[in-house]
Amino acid sequence: MIEVKNIKKTYKTGEIEFQALDDISFTINDGEFVAIMGPSGSGKSTLMHILGALDSPTSGIYFLDHRDVSALPDDELADIRRDKIGFVFQSFNLLPRTTVLRNVMLPLVYAGTHGIEREERAKKALTAAGLDEAHFHHKSNQISGGQIQRVAIARALVNNPSIILADEPTGNLDSKTGEIVMGTFQKLNEELGRTIILITHEQEIAEHANRILFIKDGKLVEDRTNHQKRVIKIN
Repeated sequence: MIEVKNIKKTYKTGEIEFQALDDISFTINDGEFVAIMGPSGSGKSTLMHILGALDSPTSGIYFLDHRDVSALPDDELADIRRDKIGFVFQSFNLLPRTTVLRNVMLPLVYAGTHGIEREERAKKALTAAGLDEAHFHHKSNQISGGQIQRVAIARALVNNPSIILADEPTGNLDSKTGEIVMGTFQKLNEELGRTIILITHEQEIAEHANRILFIKDGKLVEDRTNHQKRVIKIN
């Protein structure tokens, strides 16, 4: 599904250059659960932006489903972000005075999906993310942090993307709630076959994935199978 070849990303400020990514290559197959881990400033967020078609590399090639994403125009990149990738962010990015259901329906509104289908697909996504129907009509500022992040996961699922890209999704949550959210990602990966790419600086969070990539100083320094995966069972 994903193939990254010799990716470099260089930022310039005047005459000063900063190499955020330095000759990174790897492949992620359909249905994998991969954590990309590294300290602050390691380049993992820059890599996330490239994988999410939010930025382009300075050099190198990024293939998604055999298409060279690094060479696509902006309108086609927007189509990929809408159809192929679901984003989950640390800060949730929900509308606080809007109901849970309407928050999840918003991407379908932008995609031009009709009303009845929008609601049905939003409810299905919320159920897949582990939300009880009793919460569907609550406003997002009336539910807990863990429930809010599940709403954000449902919103990422609603366009039926093949990839879920999660950027520090437990960063604003306590450890117990974070475990519940990670259990949700595991369920989406194991039961629905979604490819999960998780960006984190926390070892304990990365250990929920089947494979861990370590980024340091813009370089891929380790790519290993996680034989001690932490498994969380949720309802």
